[in-house]
Amino acid sequence: MSLSFALRISVAAIVTATALVIAVPQSSSAQSPAPPASTPAPAVTPDTPDQGAPDQPNGIFGVDTTLTAKPIVYVKGTGSWDDAFETISNAFKKLKAYTDKEGLKVDGLPMTIFTSTDDSGFDYEAALPLAAPPGTPPHGDIAVGQSPEGHALKFVHNGSYDDLDNTYEAITNYLDEKRLDAQDMFIEEYVTDPTTSNQDKLTVNVYVLIK
Repeated sequence: MSLSFALRISVAAIVTATALVIAVPQSSSAQSPAPPASTPAPAVTPDTPDQGAPDQPNGIFGVDTTLTAKPIVYVKGTGSWDDAFETISNAFKKLKAYTDKEGLKVDGLPMTIFTSTDDSGFDYEAALPLAAPPGTPPHGDIAVGQSPEGHALKFVHNGSYDDLDNTYEAITNYLDEKRLDAQDMFIEEYVTDPTTSNQDKLTVNVYVLIK
């Protein structure tokens, strides 16, 4: 499992990770779980879901997927765990205003790629996937890039943003049990719009890239 991913869990005071290995590009996350860089948000090819995780819709936990790179516009920043949801929501509001103004077609779900984490906060890229990159590059703190790609596992969270901690605990246990090493990033993909949804009633796909 990655150093970044393990620190995400330790911040929640849930799991003490051992034998950590740093790898790369997902967000991945926020008070949760990613490339320097993105899907519908990531485009994925699901295989067989694992049935062993509690409180997951239809037993979908640890679905083997392949993320396909897509053009994205993103806002890069740093946040604290206490204000994670607000930080991410504000970034997506800025991106939506930009895509609406430029007439760009959003082709997938909003995502946060967590590029590093520590005890106090995280570095992130809040991103919107596009059908095609903008003809004119954006200015200011909005940038153009590509979403992460490669082998990943998909985990589904339903509930509050704060309760993502419990999902990340389950993910960490899953990776340990399967003896899987994760890259130094993770991605949160928001099925419910973080700019308009109640943060207590969310559906979030978490992608963990595997070495």
